[in-house]
Amino acid sequence: MTEIHTPRLVLRRWTDDDLVPMAEINADLEVMRWIGDGSGYDLEQTAEAIERWEEEWDEEGFGLFAVELLASGELAGFTGLSVPDRLPELGSVVEISWRLGRQFWGQGYASEAAHAALEFALEDRGLDRVFAVVRSGDEASRNVVAKLGMELVSETRDPESGHPLQVHAIDLTEYA
Repeated sequence: MTEIHTPRLVLRRWTDDDLVPMAEINADLEVMRWIGDGSGYDLEQTAEAIERWEEEWDEEGFGLFAVELLASGELAGFTGLSVPDRLPELGSVVEISWRLGRQFWGQGYASEAAHAALEFALEDRGLDRVFAVVRSGDEASRNVVAKLGMELVSETRDPESGHPLQVHAIDLTEYA
């Protein structure tokens, strides 16, 4: 089982106990404001998403980690790596992403978790480059991208919602 410890977090694979807290995060429209069309996910949609994330671990050797607070054991959300299919113009790339419950915002958890995921991409998986796709206007995610040292490489639109997106990338040999 892949598990990463940071000073305040544990990044780990998903368990059955994660479904309800992740569904609560996904149902919060403020959390989902910058994701897709902004609508939330219900329990069934969250279960399907977790199943997809776990399948990606099996197929790719990486995926989205459940992010747990070390001190309390609470599920804060997710971070990790995936191969996105929503933007075919990017080709076959690896994307880093994160989503945390609102009560965990503004405390540096997203940056801490994303740094650990980038180190995992470089050191454990040997990836050369990682992308991040951020909806224009999402300043909180933009700040995380900046802390990761990612550079804006292109702009596009979400094919489903039409929202403008910024595509950032980092060469992981430079990240080290």
